[in-house]
Amino acid sequence: MTPVYKPRLQRRLVLAFSGYALAVCTLFGMFALALAYAVEDEFFEGALRQEAQRQLAHRAQHGDWGTPAQNFIRLYRHPAELPDDLAQARARADHPGQREFTGSQGRHYHLRLLDDNGGALLVAEVSGQLVVRPLRDRLLAWLALGGGGATVLALALGAWLARRSSAPLARLAERVAQSRPEDLPVDLAGSTQTREDEVARLARHLDELNQRTRDFIAREQAFTRDASHELRTPLAVLAMASEALRRDASPAQQPVLTTLDAAIAQLQQTVALLLALAREDAPGLAVALPLLPQVEQVVLAHAPLLDRHGIELSVDVPPGLTRCWPPALTQLLLANLLANALAHRGSPGIHIEADAHTLSLVNASAAPPAALLQPDAAGRDAGMKGEASAGLGLGLSIVRRLAERHGLALTLSHDAGLTRVSLTDRPR
Repeated sequence: MTPVYKPRLQRRLVLAFSGYALAVCTLFGMFALALAYAVEDEFFEGALRQEAQRQLAHRAQHGDWGTPAQNFIRLYRHPAELPDDLAQARARADHPGQREFTGSQGRHYHLRLLDDNGGALLVAEVSGQLVVRPLRDRLLAWLALGGGGATVLALALGAWLARRSSAPLARLAERVAQSRPEDLPVDLAGSTQTREDEVARLARHLDELNQRTRDFIAREQAFTRDASHELRTPLAVLAMASEALRRDASPAQQPVLTTLDAAIAQLQQTVALLLALAREDAPGLAVALPLLPQVEQVVLAHAPLLDRHGIELSVDVPPGLTRCWPPALTQLLLANLLANALAHRGSPGIHIEADAHTLSLVNASAAPPAALLQPDAAGRDAGMKGEASAGLGLGLSIVRRLAERHGLALTLSHDAGLTRVSLTDRPR
């Protein structure tokens, strides 16, 4: 299934700009509010320090405490004289040295000891002098308004930058996504409509790569057309010549001609597989077709060769079983597997069976090379031929590649003298 294209890059750029702006505004807003509270508290603490110095000087001169100069500061000679709400707040304090307390009915206190013996105290009831608290809602509103404005500005800037930065890349991706192997675009650099930047450089290199790919495809198509004529025609001539020789051949020459016929058939199957790999075919059919008639057609095509070698072939395919495989693909794959089974049989018996997901061919034979039994054998095509000098590895490698291109998995197993080759539908 083709994924649905969504412009995630532009969205991420816009979200990154707006998120960063909102985070910065929130952080500096909290700093500004904390600074306002700290300045206000420092003002009250400064007033208490000045009053404490004045009281200590008055006591040193007159032997007693004086009257505070500020009307919001009061002198208490003993903690027992403190207002009830302040005394209760001190009792609930987190630590003994706390000097700021919240009382009842909106009162707020700042406290300072005049001596270290727990005696006289200066208390500033500052609820009437508070500046930040009455303006807090207004400050928060202004901060929210400023943060919102900065966020909107960041959104606009992010959208502009996202369009300017990603639009050429989006156009480039759209052209590449809509291109086909046989019609690759070669003017991607012109579609970016930008000055010399990273996107233009990428488009230019893609142009060069696409041109090389188009040249490669042209060469491969020319080779396919030439191979179709130059390989099939000589093989057909060899097959007719072998048939003509068989009519006049002596009994001693018949085995040689049988070997020649088998080699010609195997070459024809290999050529057909290679040409099938070279074509750009659809990966499957929209409708399911009965499998048994396709298997029977392949068996009938090989009937003379089976009779010549005395092969007993059994087919166990349910009549109602279907596959969404192109008939040509089924014939190519099954014919090549059957040719391999004939070439490497250990006893005159071959069995073809199928179920809902798998088509298998079983025959008695010697154990195949260990490399062919590995799940990743398709990735080591180069080494197969050396391990399977009789051609089994090369044939299965071609079959495996053709099957995988059409959504099938080819597996090879050997147990109790029986070799099983299976084609299984992969989940889509």
